[in-house]
Amino acid sequence: MTNSQVAPCPAESRAGAVSSNRVENSRPRRFDPSRQAERVSWLLSIPLVCILGFFLLLPIAIIVVVSFWNYNEWSFFPDFVLDNYAFHLTSPVTWATYLKTLKFMVLTWIFCAAIGFTIAYFLAFHVHTLPMQVTLFLLCTIPFWTSNIIRMISWIPFLGRNGIANSTLIEIGVIDEPLEWLLYSDFAVVLAFVHLYALFMVVPIFNTMMRIDRSLIEAARDAGANGFQILTNVILPLAKPGIMIGSIFVVTLVMGDFITVRHMSGGQSASVGRIISNEISLLQYPAAAASSVVLLCTVLLMIGIMMRFVDIRKEL
Repeated sequence: MTNSQVAPCPAESRAGAVSSNRVENSRPRRFDPSRQAERVSWLLSIPLVCILGFFLLLPIAIIVVVSFWNYNEWSFFPDFVLDNYAFHLTSPVTWATYLKTLKFMVLTWIFCAAIGFTIAYFLAFHVHTLPMQVTLFLLCTIPFWTSNIIRMISWIPFLGRNGIANSTLIEIGVIDEPLEWLLYSDFAVVLAFVHLYALFMVVPIFNTMMRIDRSLIEAARDAGANGFQILTNVILPLAKPGIMIGSIFVVTLVMGDFITVRHMSGGQSASVGRIISNEISLLQYPAAAASSVVLLCTVLLMIGIMMRFVDIRKEL
């Protein structure tokens, strides 16, 4: 047997491995800036995670826990019952109220989308100077310098039986007697909603339209497209992220509103938020928590459906 065929001694192998490890450990480790930046980013996100966890996730968790508690005429106490959800989901009043709330939401969304898109389109493509754009945009925000309640109840003297609208229509001969449906009706509720939340549709659509490359419009015009084709095939698809963001704002605000429905309908219409408010006033906190959880799941489901139409993170 030759020397090349002799197996190495185990002790020599271990010694060689130890010496190689010592050599590798003695070499200076290369600094990885990407890994360091990742660690710093995680550290910077800790305060935000703590704030969101304490002020958002913790209250939602408490509401979910309380929704399974039981209650009587005087108090509520820890328990695990499904009666709150069973009563809420099987009540005909609940289903009718959800349908009424969805009706308000759809009508408000349609009018807010039409108004928001029109105003944003005018500001982005027909106002060519930045100072004028800023001035007109600030004019749109003037009504929002006051409280929502003040802007809402300001419609009452205008739409009332002897209000400005009816008096003007009678004086010019359009009607012979006051219109009863102008105030304390679904029309008044939707009108107040549109007034309150239209700006939440204008801002994201305007921001998205300002980011559209004007060369795309010029290319479409050079290709022979008319104004309507440019609007439907270029501007509208590129403005979808802004429309979806505004839709999320409008949907969440309308679904959770109860003050506007109460005052503008004169108590003749109800909303899901009004049900929760009534349950809280009756000290039925577990029932109100269950109603809140169902409403939250409904809103999240609608937002999830809207997010399926456009990837906002990718588009922005």
